[in-house]
Amino acid sequence: MRHHRALIACTVLSAVLITGCGSATRAAESRPTTTPATAATTSASSASSATSPTATAAASAGTAPADLPDGYDATRDAEADVKAALARSAGDQRPVLLDFGANWCPDCKVLDKLFRSPQVTPLLRDDYRVVAVDVGRFDHNLNLAARYVDLRSSGIPALVVLSPDGTLRTASNDGAFSNARAMSAGTVATFLKRWAQA
Repeated sequence: MRHHRALIACTVLSAVLITGCGSATRAAESRPTTTPATAATTSASSASSATSPTATAAASAGTAPADLPDGYDATRDAEADVKAALARSAGDQRPVLLDFGANWCPDCKVLDKLFRSPQVTPLLRDDYRVVAVDVGRFDHNLNLAARYVDLRSSGIPALVVLSPDGTLRTASNDGAFSNARAMSAGTVATFLKRWAQA
């Protein structure tokens, strides 16, 4: 019985990792169902990632920007977070980077790790104010997202850069980040450097 549950959990996990986060339409069609075995696997995975050596090293090294979000928090008021970031940007003229995603999304988790890499973290710390916006299973904060990016074509994670006055500089409508697992820290850094100078 244990072997059977483990096999089911591995099969579901493999399907999620293969399909990725994709667009709102694809994600809604490929929602995995949660069984006790997958729930246990997810809980164990979450617990181990929370205390991973990478996360611990980044925290102890103090390399992460003070305002770099820790995942996507569905309980936050995303509208208020964006307004607060823009208010702070008015003082130092740093653009605001909106990161639309969800904690269930493997590519969003990979992008978070890339954000905390030595190549990317200094760019975020020095050149941006970062706001993570939870989109749930494409059923949360969609009105906010629709102002800046088309999640149907971009998938998640989707990145948006706002000027300090709130005008849109760029958005990843081409889906460039929806397959973050195929990206390197250098690729992300190149995007961020280009966008900071736009």
